[in-house]
Amino acid sequence: MSKAKNYIVGIFDDHDKLLNGVEATKNEGYKISDVISPYPIHEVIESLNLKTRIPVLALLYGIFAVLVTFGFLYWTSVVDYPLRFGGKPQNTLSFVVVIFVMTINITSAFTIVTFFLREKKGPGAKAHVIDEGLGDDKYAIILDEEEEKTAQQEEYLKQIGAIRIVHDKQK
Repeated sequence: MSKAKNYIVGIFDDHDKLLNGVEATKNEGYKISDVISPYPIHEVIESLNLKTRIPVLALLYGIFAVLVTFGFLYWTSVVDYPLRFGGKPQNTLSFVVVIFVMTINITSAFTIVTFFLREKKGPGAKAHVIDEGLGDDKYAIILDEEEEKTAQQEEYLKQIGAIRIVHDKQK
C-alpha cells in the first residue's frame, strides 16, 4: 500500500498569474507536482519539461493496425476465399481505404485504453476533487508539501497571486 502524499494547492483565477507563478515557483526552487487548467497551456508544458510516451505508443499501435488489417484483408481475399473475376489481381489497391480507416480506428481505441489504464480512470474510479470549479474557470499550481516549510509555501503561493490555498492528501 503506497503512503499518502500531502500537497499544497494554490488556486488562481487568471491565466497570466498562473504562467508567471509557474516560472517564479520553478526559479524559486519549489517542486511543482502538477498544474491544472481548463485547457492545455503549452508554455506550462514546456516550462515544466513534461514528457509523455503516448505518441510513441500511438505510432506502434498504428504499425500494428496496418499489419493486422493488411494481413486480415490479404488472408480473406487471396488465401481463404479468392474470387477470380475479370482477370484482376486479387491483392489490389482497394485495400488502401480499408487499411487507412482501420488504422485510425484501432490506433485511437488502443491509445484511449492505454491512457485510461495509465491514469487509473474508468468505470468505478473515484473522482478526486481538489476544489470546486478548478477545471472550469480556475487554475492551480500543486506543490509537494514539505512539513517544515508549509507556512512558507502557503505565503509564497499567496505572494505570487493565488486567491486561495487548499491542502490536499492523495494516495
